[in-house]
Amino acid sequence: MRRALLLLAVLLPGCWSAAQAAPTVALKGQILLQADEMDYDVDHHVVSARGHVEIDGDGRILLADEVSYDEKNDTMVASGHVSITDEKGNVAFADHVVLHDRMRDGALRSFAALIGKNGRMVAATATRSQGRFTEAFDAAYTPCKICNKPGQRTPVWRVRANHIIYDQLEHRIVFKGAALEFFDVPVFYSPYLSEPDPSVRYASGILTPDVGSSTSIGYFLRVPVYVALSPSNDATITPTVTTRGGEVLAAEYRERWQRGGMWLQGSIAYNPNGGLSGDQSQFYAGLFGSGRIPFAQNWTSGFDAQLSSNDTYLKRYDFSQLDRLVNDVFVEGTGGRTRLAVTGYFFQGLRASDNSTIVPLALPLVEFSFIPLHHWLGGQFRFDLNSVSLTRSVGTDSQRLTGEARMRWPTILPGGQLVTFQLDARGDLYHVSDSPLPSGSDKVITRGIPYAALDWRWPFISSAGVGRAVIVEPIAQVIVQPYGGNPAGVPNEDSAAFETDENNLMSFDRLPGYDLVESGPRANVGVHVRAAYPSGSIDAILSQTFRLKPDPIFGPDSGQGSTSSDLVGRVSVKFLPYVDLTDRIEVDRTNGTVRRHEVYLTGIFDRSTVQISYVQLPAEVVTLGLGAREEINTQADINFYENWQAFGAIRRDLLAGRMLDSELGLGYEDECLGISVAYRRKFTTDRDLPPSTSVILRFNLKTGDETIAPFSLFPQDVFSHP
Repeated sequence: MRRALLLLAVLLPGCWSAAQAAPTVALKGQILLQADEMDYDVDHHVVSARGHVEIDGDGRILLADEVSYDEKNDTMVASGHVSITDEKGNVAFADHVVLHDRMRDGALRSFAALIGKNGRMVAATATRSQGRFTEAFDAAYTPCKICNKPGQRTPVWRVRANHIIYDQLEHRIVFKGAALEFFDVPVFYSPYLSEPDPSVRYASGILTPDVGSSTSIGYFLRVPVYVALSPSNDATITPTVTTRGGEVLAAEYRERWQRGGMWLQGSIAYNPNGGLSGDQSQFYAGLFGSGRIPFAQNWTSGFDAQLSSNDTYLKRYDFSQLDRLVNDVFVEGTGGRTRLAVTGYFFQGLRASDNSTIVPLALPLVEFSFIPLHHWLGGQFRFDLNSVSLTRSVGTDSQRLTGEARMRWPTILPGGQLVTFQLDARGDLYHVSDSPLPSGSDKVITRGIPYAALDWRWPFISSAGVGRAVIVEPIAQVIVQPYGGNPAGVPNEDSAAFETDENNLMSFDRLPGYDLVESGPRANVGVHVRAAYPSGSIDAILSQTFRLKPDPIFGPDSGQGSTSSDLVGRVSVKFLPYVDLTDRIEVDRTNGTVRRHEVYLTGIFDRSTVQISYVQLPAEVVTLGLGAREEINTQADINFYENWQAFGAIRRDLLAGRMLDSELGLGYEDECLGISVAYRRKFTTDRDLPPSTSVILRFNLKTGDETIAPFSLFPQDVFSHP
């Protein structure tokens, strides 16, 4: 022994450390070995190490109690608390290992491994070959975190298999003779399974399915198949089979590039039980999507698509609850504070009352805005040009060209008063054809709309300590404008929907579009109050409009049809941990009754959320042909125990005294598994869609860092892998 150590010291000068430190030896190549004790057999070129053995070579680190290394055959035998860390940070554990090729290949007994951040694999025996493949026998794998507390060490889900192959280069794990277990209970068996390891952000495979039952389509099964095409685009193909609603095939494609992207979702369906009679064979199709495509510096083109071949198709198969679809295609250029956009719109109505022949096609809509970067004449200048052409199969066609110039001079007076003076001049040119005008089918209409306006605000601030303040701000606006801003024959296409809210309470022109305008002298008076605290804030505004005489565009029941308008206000309350309350109200000026009332409440505490909304709208302010509304909508998601949550929602028509929709469900979600079961009831009838009840089961298998673990059931590479 003494002779061998002396020879080793001569052959490897400088490799021994100080007497108190563990000896270190440079082995063949760049492999370094450190241990409490080491022997070197000069004749057979074998190094034996004992006690806290550490070997480092090519980024791979081995720890063990005992190691024997044969330099001639490049064979290493390690035993006792063996751990091997590869160059990517994956860790394998074993009682006994035999390694070759600079620790790249070998055999392991009582094997365990850490894969990625949370993946774990255990096996009776395992082998490693080609520096990339690990084959485990009588093995199990889970991507879930395992708690160290007694009684909580069983993972949420795992796969047991006779044979597991882990390809470290392709980041894929293959299971042969596999059983999928939830909480240690087998629920599914397959001769072949495959999934990416936890480090993969996207990989092709079968995603977890949706299973459920609905009175409109019967029992159904959705099985999405995810196709990873490249790091910047992917696709998902989702076939759905039902017992009474036929078959559905949906496909989604997504792509992103540096300054834009696109998304398309198309679907087709065959229903042998369609129609009002329930025995008609019907084919359906739908398309949704959006795209933003830059083609030059500061220029972008794009589109938004919402199309359906049948009015009730989207609701029948739970694709969407929309009843008005909007499609557009546009080109937009921006530079500085200037913008030019040319857009075409196509609208599709899905309500029973909609008549597609009178819905206009807007092509083109031209919008141009010029705002200089510097002040003009000491103020802020803006010029807008807007033009639209509307065509119909039946009814009035029209073309409009609008130009508007504005100058604004904001000023701060002594005492903190804020005064803004504004001059505005606007001109409109209309061409109306096929109209019911008595003077003829075609007519050209011109209009000029100048006004001068003054906005005065005087905020008073009271400080009540650090982070506490109360601001009271009276506001007054005076608009001087001639009467007669709406000549006969001007079509009202874009101003039919009008409501006063916090966004336009104190505005010089509160109508949303171009076709109708407020006219005549008027004044808006209001007060804005804000209280700020370290834990939140309260914000309120109340206003009223006064006119010298009524504006004829407002009806007597609109709340704006007299010389004084209804009182309109809004209160917002926001406090931590999180309470958000918004209350909008309109009070009748004549008798003090509430004509309109909207309340929206959101409460969040830890992992629980409650949302409540109440809407009361009179018929005259409800647009698009709907009557008066009074509804309450409540949604709640309550985390009642650890990772368990109960959720529910109701929507009730208070005027009719009936339920519209309801939902109840239970869910479990942690970093490894998401599962939910939901009960839904729709109480309304829409032509061939009677009231329906559905039960839906959804579950997601998570891979730790990722949301979904796509499985493959095929023994060959059916889909590409990035």
